[in-house]
Amino acid sequence: MKISDAVKLRSSVRSFQSKPISNSLIKDLLLKASRSPSGGNLQPWKIFVINEKSMDDFLIFQQKWTEQENPAYDIYPSKLKEPYRTSRYELGEEMYKILGIGRDDKSGRLNQVMKNFEFFGAPAALFCFVDRQMGPPQWSDLGMFLQTFMLLAKEVGLDTCAQEAWSIKHDSVSEFMRADPDEILFCGMCIGYSNDSDPINSLKSSRRPIEEWAKFI
Repeated sequence: MKISDAVKLRSSVRSFQSKPISNSLIKDLLLKASRSPSGGNLQPWKIFVINEKSMDDFLIFQQKWTEQENPAYDIYPSKLKEPYRTSRYELGEEMYKILGIGRDDKSGRLNQVMKNFEFFGAPAALFCFVDRQMGPPQWSDLGMFLQTFMLLAKEVGLDTCAQEAWSIKHDSVSEFMRADPDEILFCGMCIGYSNDSDPINSLKSSRRPIEEWAKFI
C-alpha cells in the first residue's frame, strides 16, 4: 500500500469486529513506528498494550473502579474559538445524525460517548504515556509516533481509533498499568478490524479548504 493510500483510507473507527490480533503483530508495528521523528532522539513515548486476557481484566477493572478521577489535561480549550469550534460541532452532529440520535437525546449521546471506554468493541488497545517533564515539542513527537503506527496498521489491514477521551481516566488506567507517577496518560488507541456493517464507520470527517490554513509566500 502506498503511503498516500494509507493516509486516505485511515479513519477513526468506532465499531470493531471481535476478530483477534496477535501481540507479535502489534509488537512489529510498534517497532516500525519507533522510527518516527523524535527531537533529540528522546523517544518520549511510553506504550502499554492490552490484548486477550489483559483486555478482559482491564474492562472488568474499569467497571469496578469507583474513585474520583483526575484528568491528565484539558482535551480542548475552555473557550474554543472559530473556526475550531465549528469543526468540532459539525463532526459531532454528523456522527449523531448517522446514528439517528437526536439533539435532545442526551442519554443516547452519553451512551455513545461511553463506548469509548469499551474501546468500541476492539479486541486490543494501547495506552500512550509521556513523562511529566516533557513539553510541547515532545508531545508533538507522540502525535507523529501514533500517526505512524496508525498508517502502518492500515497497511496490514488493521483499523484504529486514537482516543484522547481516556485522559479523563488517568488515575484508573495508571493504576492498572502500574505506570510511573511521573508519567501522564496522553491517550488510548483501539486496534482491530472495522465492523463495516455498522453505520457509524461510514463517518468521514471533512477538512477545511487549504486556502484557509496554508499560505504560499
